[in-house]
Amino acid sequence: MGVLIAVVIIVVLLALAGFGLGVRIVTQYEQGVLFRLGRLRGTRGPGFQLIIPVVDVLRRVSLRIVTMPIQSQGIITLDNVSVDVSAVAYYKVVDAVKSVVAIENVRDAIDQIAQTTLRKVVGQHSLDQTLSETDKINLDIRKILDGTTVDWGVEVTLVELKDIQLPDSMKRAMARQAEAEREKRAKIINAEGESLAAAALGQASDTMMAHPLALQLRNLQSLVEIGVDKNTTVVFPAPLMSTIAELGSFLASEQAAAVSEQAAAPAAPAALPPSSDGNELPAAPSGAADTAR
Repeated sequence: MGVLIAVVIIVVLLALAGFGLGVRIVTQYEQGVLFRLGRLRGTRGPGFQLIIPVVDVLRRVSLRIVTMPIQSQGIITLDNVSVDVSAVAYYKVVDAVKSVVAIENVRDAIDQIAQTTLRKVVGQHSLDQTLSETDKINLDIRKILDGTTVDWGVEVTLVELKDIQLPDSMKRAMARQAEAEREKRAKIINAEGESLAAAALGQASDTMMAHPLALQLRNLQSLVEIGVDKNTTVVFPAPLMSTIAELGSFLASEQAAAVSEQAAAPAAPAALPPSSDGNELPAAPSGAADTAR
């Protein structure tokens, strides 16, 4: 009786051990690939899964997006400039069976093919294109990787250039180029401002010529603006041409007044020389004087 009980206990323990060895838990973001005696038996979804110990093998494959940095690669661009380019790739498994059966280590394979693709694509572009057309380069790399990894059950969702290292000499040359470009833009903007200012001044001069008092009002306004600081002595010159014109008109008016006064004054009688006896001679009549002339 004791032997029977011992055998039952051993059998129960072995059953429990076998049951424990056959229990598998597949999480929500995974998918199980089942092999029975080395042959593919299909996939298993998330949750509790029971397999036959020793006979079955369940490979769990993650379906989440994986972030994979691409090591910095020394690349010579199309215009013979040496640059170091690093990138990052994002991929996910879309077919768990292919990712297990078609390739041994899908992550290492994608890492290697991504490095070679990065060197190939960047090497076909010049330095300026590499710096300005990163979106196009990213798309080209992704298309090449997708064409390769589709047979592995993997989809590359995104590729981004992360860092581009330039030689120091090239950095200095680009800095000089950027400085020259900014100086050119500054000169162009300054010239445009001068042109607009000249046009505005021309319009203002036309307005002042049409309205002569506008210039005097502007002068007075300038005096008001300068006179805010009471500690400053301001010498404000009068307009030269208007002053000369006013002076000329004043002199002309004075001369005309003098001529009119001379014309309006009565003629004085002519003085006669004294006689020999010291007496003055009587004044000759005006008619006799005219006859004498």
